[in-house]
Amino acid sequence: MLSFLGYRLFRFFISLIGVTLITFGIMHLAPGEPTDLQTTLNPRVSAQAKENLRKLYGLDRPLYVQYTQWVKRFVTMDFGTSFVDGQTVAQKMMERIPITIVINLLSLILILGIALPIGIFSATHPRSPFDKAATVFVLIGFATPTFWLALIMMILFGVVLGWLPISGYQSLDVGGMSFEQRLADWMKHLLLPVFVSAFGGLAGFSRYTRAEMLEVIRQDYIRTARAKGLSEPVVVYKHALRNALIPIITVLGLSVPGLIGGSVIFETIFAIDGMGRLFYQSVLSRDYPTIMGITVLGTVLTLIGNLLADLSYAFANPTVRLHKTR
Repeated sequence: MLSFLGYRLFRFFISLIGVTLITFGIMHLAPGEPTDLQTTLNPRVSAQAKENLRKLYGLDRPLYVQYTQWVKRFVTMDFGTSFVDGQTVAQKMMERIPITIVINLLSLILILGIALPIGIFSATHPRSPFDKAATVFVLIGFATPTFWLALIMMILFGVVLGWLPISGYQSLDVGGMSFEQRLADWMKHLLLPVFVSAFGGLAGFSRYTRAEMLEVIRQDYIRTARAKGLSEPVVVYKHALRNALIPIITVLGLSVPGLIGGSVIFETIFAIDGMGRLFYQSVLSRDYPTIMGITVLGTVLTLIGNLLADLSYAFANPTVRLHKTR
């Protein structure tokens, strides 16, 4: 077990270095610089002033020097200062990350709470009317673009019916509300973003659960369990589901980065100041430190998700042995 953890941690740091190198290179290959937004549209700014800005940001140095300086700061958990407003990147991320995590955790709970029962029931009742209806739902879920669904929900529930707010995550007068009123206000604002975020995942997880459950149910040990007289709930939930959860855990672990990266679309549409919208705005403004900070955070979440998925195998199925070659 210790050798496995050591090997995975080694791969963790190698992957992290590789991602930061690629991101740093692609970021500087893109046309334009952060100084362009501050100088190009202002006719009063001279070429010397633009060059002074490049020196201030350290953009006049070779790329390997810039990357080395960034790594030195990163080792001390210093993500640098934003080129846009002079605020530290860590502070900007800490201000935005709570709402993003709340929305995506709620959507993940919604996905698991609905998709797992749908997938299990569809697998235990194949080709039934419910299974056929679930298949249609899956096709609709995969075919529906997130931005289109968000706009339809906003028009229907926000404009036509007027039931729900369509922007932000709280009202402007939330400061004068009681705790109960504030909680209700948050729920109303987050209902549409959470639904839009979870809709596609509901379709994917339910179909994936169905496929894994069908494969496990057809195994010999399941037939043996039924032949011994075990009740169907025991066979399905204690024996079949436990083994079917192993690949599902892997998919769930890979969903961890979605807590950050999957929020760009719906946070932009619903005008929610979260990490996804911050990343989108940073790319448009060529805010290199902020882009690198968010990328590193997403990478770390991805690698941690993979590691947790591997370690969870042993808890889901004790017969699984972890080898360092995995």
